[in-house]
Amino acid sequence: MTWWKGLIALVLVVGLGAITAAGLRERPPPPVEVQVGAARRSPITRTITGAGKVQPATTVKISSSLSGDLIELTVKEGDHVTKGQVLGRIDRRRFEANVRQAQAAQNAARSDVVTAQVEVERAQREFERVQGLAAKGLSSQAEVETSQSSLASARARVAALTDRVGQQQAVLDEAQNNLTKTTLVSPIDGTVIERTREVGERVRGSDFNEDVVMTLAALASMEVKIEVGEHEVVHLAIDQRADVKIDALEGQSFDGRVVEIAQKALIRNQGSEQETTSFPVTVALTSRPPGVMPGMSAEVRITAEQRESAVVVPVQAVTVRPETSLKDLPVQVEGKPIQAKGKTGERFAKVVFVVGKDQRVAIRRVRTGIASDTDIEILEGLEEGERIVEGPYRTLAKELKEGDAVEEAKPGQGGRFKGKRG
Repeated sequence: MTWWKGLIALVLVVGLGAITAAGLRERPPPPVEVQVGAARRSPITRTITGAGKVQPATTVKISSSLSGDLIELTVKEGDHVTKGQVLGRIDRRRFEANVRQAQAAQNAARSDVVTAQVEVERAQREFERVQGLAAKGLSSQAEVETSQSSLASARARVAALTDRVGQQQAVLDEAQNNLTKTTLVSPIDGTVIERTREVGERVRGSDFNEDVVMTLAALASMEVKIEVGEHEVVHLAIDQRADVKIDALEGQSFDGRVVEIAQKALIRNQGSEQETTSFPVTVALTSRPPGVMPGMSAEVRITAEQRESAVVVPVQAVTVRPETSLKDLPVQVEGKPIQAKGKTGERFAKVVFVVGKDQRVAIRRVRTGIASDTDIEILEGLEEGERIVEGPYRTLAKELKEGDAVEEAKPGQGGRFKGKRG
């Protein structure tokens, strides 16, 4: 019976050793729970958004180029005005006097011209008489030359006085023009949105300083000016369609069009780490929404580019990896591998994680196209129907790697790790 006891002990020792060895052997990491989706074919639209203030397309400041007292204002804030309508008047008595003075000076100049013309006629007759006497030998050549000089002098005086009449006409025109400026008229059809002067106040007209009496705006045409980043403005073009939402009018959207794209950038905090570059873009509303006032806040969504049919994946499914770690990784296009061509100095490449039949992931380079709020177009590297990892973000961005085993997370689990990664 002793040898049986020894055999049993040996079996126990061997079994214990096998169990210990199996426990010490490295176990493969458990599958990573991820959210799995598939590349699909769908329409996609690139939208560019921005916030701004509603403002009139046309705003005119009414001011006077003359100095004087305001004796009348015929409109108030909120009044609608038409082109040519009288808005106010400046005391015109001084300017009427200037017109009368200029008119009198011009009349005097014309009288001087008439008098000078009479002198020309007299000198002409005298010259002809002396010439006749000289032809008969009754007058000397010196007398002829003297009368001829008198005639030329009289004609020159007429020319000078005629120019003076023209000068006085210019003075009169200026005086009459100033007189008309004492009446303030509307240059547009619009609405008075601000009145900064009252009757009895003095306006000080100047070519250098603008003394605004009131401001008019054509509220029938409204627009929103937004700022767009330098990486987005390249996708914009005149007449692109836009949706405009006014904060004060919840749940409503209004049609608009891109009417202006600035050609000069706005650079803020230049030279610092917070430097930003943007371009002003103006979107005109197709019609004025009822109740919209200048200065209201608005959000603009511009439809910059559209695809009727494209291979798309969720935006979060595309992540990046260091270019150096992918330099030998090909792009798969139409089932045939091709070598990817990275840009010189490129540090990161866009990739997706494709789920194979063995439930292991493979890193795939991709070339992307336009992106919407939720999806992004895949131009190269992925085919319709291929299964890809869509999340979670941290797993995709940092933790998932080539060859990892994955399993699809159940609804509500959020893609957490199952166990501890080895």
